Order: sequence, then C-alpha cells, then structure tokens
Amino acid sequence: MFKFRRKEVAWEVVDNRSVDPVPMYYDDEDLDIMTVNEVDTRGTYVFEAKHPRQYSDLSNAVVFARQQLMKEVIKKGFNILMIESWSVTVYRREKVHRIEVQYSGRAARALGKIPVQRPPPFIGVLRSGL
Repeated sequence: MFKFRRKEVAWEVVDNRSVDPVPMYYDDEDLDIMTVNEVDTRGTYVFEAKHPRQYSDLSNAVVFARQQLMKEVIKKGFNILMIESWSVTVYRREKVHRIEVQYSGRAARALGKIPVQRPPPFIGVLRSGL
C-alpha cells in the first residue's frame, strides 16, 4: 500500500560567499539615466562542478550568472545594472558538487554611450579562504 521513499542524502553546504548591494556607477560619471526599474531583477543559477573550490570555477560561475541576468534585463528594455549583489553557495552530496549563484541587480535604461561593463563587484572575495 505505502511505498517507502529511499533515503536521499541531503546537500551539505561547503562554502558561502556574498556581496551586499553595491552601486556600479557614481555621480561623477557622465551617464544619462532615462529610467530605473522599480524592483531588483534576480536570478538563481546552478552549476555542476568538478573542482568547486577553485577560484576560476567560482568566478566563472558568477560572471556567467551576471551575463544571464543581463540578458533578462535587456529583454525588459533596460541596458545597465545600477546596483549589483551576488551570493555563491557551494554544495556537496557524496562526491557531487554544485555551485549556486544568486545574482541581483537594479536595472536601468541609460542613453548615449554606455561605459564598458565592469566585472562583478568584489569578485576577489572568492579568493579568500581558498
């Protein structure tokens, strides 16, 4: 009548790093803002990883997550992120590792020449403790 569910091993949190919201542009920059989104845009991206504690794997995951979030922002008619934040959590279940990146930003529409896109804020935080 009742089937017992096989015991699944839970995901264990191995590491977590995060950066609180940071402004990406300042008043002294020549940037004409036409409109700013009323709410933050947020995306969660999950990656399987062979070496999840290596800086390159973690930083590549954060950069990729930002690129994906920018694609979503562009679909909504915006072209820059005024404020950005991110969080990286590394999970382990037996021999399998997973990297989860939560990336968030306040989208805006800027007119004229848009400055070169900067790297995610404080990406060096991923180097500490490795």
